[in-house]
Amino acid sequence: MLRRLTIQNYALIESLDIEFPDGLVIMTGETGAGKSVLLGAVSLLSGERADKAILRDEGRSCVVEGVFDVEGKEKILRRVISGGMRSRYFVDDCPVSSSEMEEEASRLVDIHGQRDNLLLADRQWQLDLIDGYCGNESLVRKYKTEYEAVRDLEKDLAEVEKQIAEAEKDTSGKLSDLKKLRDASLKEGESEALESELSLLENAESLKENSSQAASLLDGEDGSVIHNLREAERCVEKCSSYAPALEDLRRRLESCRIECKDISSDIEAFAEGIAASPARRSQIEERLGDLYSLMKRFGVKDEAALISLRDELSRTAIGTEDLTDRKNEILLSLSRCRNNRGKLSAELSEKRKKGAARMEKVLLGMIKDMEMPSASLSVDMETLEEFTPSGQDRVQILFSANPKEKLVPLEKVASGGEFSRIMLCIKSLMASFRKMPTMFFDEIDVGVSGSVADKMGRQIVKMGQMMQVFSITHLPQVASKGNAHLLVYKEADRDGRSTIRLRYLKGRERVMEIARLLSGEKTTPEAVANAEVLLETNK
Repeated sequence: MLRRLTIQNYALIESLDIEFPDGLVIMTGETGAGKSVLLGAVSLLSGERADKAILRDEGRSCVVEGVFDVEGKEKILRRVISGGMRSRYFVDDCPVSSSEMEEEASRLVDIHGQRDNLLLADRQWQLDLIDGYCGNESLVRKYKTEYEAVRDLEKDLAEVEKQIAEAEKDTSGKLSDLKKLRDASLKEGESEALESELSLLENAESLKENSSQAASLLDGEDGSVIHNLREAERCVEKCSSYAPALEDLRRRLESCRIECKDISSDIEAFAEGIAASPARRSQIEERLGDLYSLMKRFGVKDEAALISLRDELSRTAIGTEDLTDRKNEILLSLSRCRNNRGKLSAELSEKRKKGAARMEKVLLGMIKDMEMPSASLSVDMETLEEFTPSGQDRVQILFSANPKEKLVPLEKVASGGEFSRIMLCIKSLMASFRKMPTMFFDEIDVGVSGSVADKMGRQIVKMGQMMQVFSITHLPQVASKGNAHLLVYKEADRDGRSTIRLRYLKGRERVMEIARLLSGEKTTPEAVANAEVLLETNK
């Protein structure tokens, strides 16, 4: 339960620090006194969005702190909103995220505003209501886990199938390139060798003619180099018998003659090996064309680079085996999760159908007690083909306030007063299974009066016996039933600005406030007497 509330610099509230009792706390005040402003401040603890208008003084932070009693232990929730609209959240003085704060607050306080009547038309809210009544929370969590697992696995499957398609396309191109490189039977340095051979073939006639002439000059008939060297050698040999020092020169001449003879033989062999083959020339030109075409295609400059690329493609163009294995793993997990999801969905549907039938009877009984004796209510459930985050059920609460009228969706038939009564019954029902420690009602009794208001007040009192209930009301029948009565009012502060104040009413003050609710602007003696009777009756 909410033990203490501290508010600073929020809208019309300069500073507020107030403690609350157990049970039903009534809150009344003139229209525009700031009752809803107070509730708005409390809603900040539940993660409600805030805009700049909430800052009474933009130069200071807004602070809202609630001290809750949770099974005898103190729990403190605090939200601080700076002038730059940056929010900070604290639970027991420890910083937390907004989602953590919202989750914590959802276990401590429930705030019903006038707009919350619209929830009755929300199919998901109606389904959540049935799940809460059936105690399906754990089952719903299990189902959602499997639902999300299926969704994630389906995304993974789509992604891996996309990767497989891309890999197959990519691998197809790689394999085509690899085939071209393998078929080329590449050899390092081949193009250079072929270029040399082609040069020989292109100049064959000139090479043959000049090499033959060179061989003849070296070892031809009279006048050749070798002939002259032989004659010179003989002359020196004759002289060496008289001059032994010339023997060395003779040997050198002999060596030159032998070397020239070898050179002449090699040149003759080279000349004889030259053949101007057009077929071979064409073959070389075609081979070089193929090699240069591959180099250009793959952007490299020699056979060594082509060979390196061929070897790399051999390693990488291995197909989609790994991806296919991953796909099979996903399909196996997906099948298991889909099966689990289906079983949990079926279990949920069965529990919902049984629980909805029970809830329908309990809720209808409560509604009839709110002076709608001819009301009819039915929970219509439809099984969907597809799976949703909540299962395969679509629920719709149908209602009729009058006898022999067709049941139609709540939002199409219920008046404002009927909405208020139905919502109070639902909130009362929710309080019984949610064990919510604190609940706020912001004029849930709007649109009703007389004995209906009295019965709604009694229902709120009944709830106040199980939990702490704050009820903002304009109805004297409800206001007279609280354990405590808070008056919300405005007064000018030291700067002349209006500020919201709260004070507990007791004794004569409470009588006069109930009388004001009964009679309006002018409080009559009859209203005072009636107020005394109401308060005495509700002791």
